[in-house]
Order: sequence, then structure tokens, then C-alpha cells
Amino acid sequence: MANPRFLNFPVLILAICLGGLSQAQVIELQDKRILILGDSITQNGTYVSFVSYFLQKRNPNFNYDIVSIGLGSETVAGTSEDDHPFPRPCVHTRLDDALVQVKPEIVFACYGMNDGIYHPLSAERFHNYQEGIENLIQKVADADAQIVLITPPLFDASAKETLSPSGSSYYSYKSPYENYNNVLRTYGKWIMLTELPVVAKVDLNYPMFEYNQTRRKMDSEFHLAKDGVHPGELGHLIMALTILDSLRISVSGNPAEVLTETLADPLFTKIHQRRKLRSKGWLEFIGYERHERVKTDSVDEVELKAAELQTAIDNLRRVKQL
Repeated sequence: MANPRFLNFPVLILAICLGGLSQAQVIELQDKRILILGDSITQNGTYVSFVSYFLQKRNPNFNYDIVSIGLGSETVAGTSEDDHPFPRPCVHTRLDDALVQVKPEIVFACYGMNDGIYHPLSAERFHNYQEGIENLIQKVADADAQIVLITPPLFDASAKETLSPSGSSYYSYKSPYENYNNVLRTYGKWIMLTELPVVAKVDLNYPMFEYNQTRRKMDSEFHLAKDGVHPGELGHLIMALTILDSLRISVSGNPAEVLTETLADPLFTKIHQRRKLRSKGWLEFIGYERHERVKTDSVDEVELKAAELQTAIDNLRRVKQL
């Protein structure tokens, strides 16, 4: 369980933990099999495409093998609301298969947005989240892989038309707790400030909050996530830049301008196309249950198409290097 005194500490942007010590370290991703887990934000996966784009653009001679299989509504804790249209899926029901099939060397995991089920902070739900994260860490270690934990992203209450105040008798994804981001910050602080056997930790919530607040001072209608939960393309870029910064890869420039330039680059178009193809293919091959059971027999055809796209991507990368 988390120590309550941690909850008053400032949120850290990055902590790298090895052998119980906090220290800076570059994580080598090239020529490694990388698995990315998460909920609907990761299933959208645009931030994964941005990360892959900047890695491949900056390092045209390196290979990056990223399999991203986010699943909408998913939790790491196994929690769900009574009025959710179906029980929320839990990553632990598909994690073993994912580790066996993908055989990752590094796993990135981003959970929490759904784990608090849009309610005020609850000791029981918080414990379930901590236990779910700890079990995830152990299973990844048992598979001889390293894990990078990513905190829950920003919940933007100002973007929601329907919110439930403190003391309400009803909370739901339809009407979230008005201070739900404080719940997510608590989850994130526990990740960032607790000694956990992971290779790295990345805090998304605070950088997204800071950017969102800064932009809203100039434009009161601005939101990184128009529904308060799911970031748009700029929000995904902020997520990607934060992750890249934690890997000591700096992307300079105004994020809005960087976004425009990136979306116009044919290299990004190909990388984004390939990421979406593989995400869907591997998600369905590993299998999941959401409304109903989904499971395909093979990912071979997807991988053949992905290889063709990677050849086109590599040709573009070489042209940009000349």
C-alpha cells in the first residue's frame, strides 16, 4: 500500500529506478522487441506512432520493433462501474498470452484512467490498482522483460459538460467526479515515488496539465481532450514528447507547429499506417473480450504487409539521411 506521506510530495517528471536506486539512464530501444499496453488512449495509439516516427527519423540506421495493443475500457485493477455497458476488461486476462506471443524485451504500460472508475479516491480501488501494477511488473519480469511504467494521462474536467461534485450519490464515466484528475495524480504519484522494480517511469499527467493550463490562458475553449479523457492529436503529441524526453530524445519547437510538420511528413503517414495495421492485427491475434470474444488464428498476413510498409519507410528514411 502507498504511504500517505508521499501524497504531499511534488510530482516528478521522470524517475529511473534500477537496483532500488534512482539514477539517470538511457534505455536502448533499437533492435529490441517492444510491447505497449494500455486502454483506449493506447488503442488509438497516435502517441505510439509519434514516438516511432521520431525514433526512426532521428536514427535511420536503427530498427524499432514496436507492437502496441491498447484495448478500450481496459484496467489493470479489474474494476468496473455498475452502469458500464459491459464489465471493463482487465489486462491480466490477456497478459500471459501477450507475453508468450509477442515475446517482448521491453514493455511500456499506461493504466489508471479507467481504474478509478471516475469516482472519488477509494482506498479499496487504490489498493486494487497498486496490486494490479505490482502483478503486471512481476509477470513481465517472469517473462525476462523490462518494464516502463507510464502514469495516467490528464483528465480535463473543464472539458466535461456533466460532472458529479463531492458528496454526490452518483459517479460514472457519464458523469465523472469533478476532481477525478486528483485521483489520477494520486495514482501517478504512487508510481513515481514508490520504489518499484522497473527500468523507468514516465509522468504524463503533469506535463499535459501544464500545457493544457497554459493554452487555456490564451484560449478558454482549448482542451487537449475534448471529451476530458481521450486526447486529440496534439494531446497525443504531448504524450509522445514527454516519453521521448524521458528517453533523452529532445524535439524542439512549438508543439502545435511540430504537429503540423509531422502530420504533413509522408514518413509519418507510412509509420502511422503500419502502427495501426500491426496494433489491430496483434490485438486480435492475442485475443480479448469486450462485449464479445475476439480472436484470430494468425498474424502472419499482417506481418507480411507490415514488412512491406517498413521497406517503404526505410526507403524514406534513407532519402532523408542523404
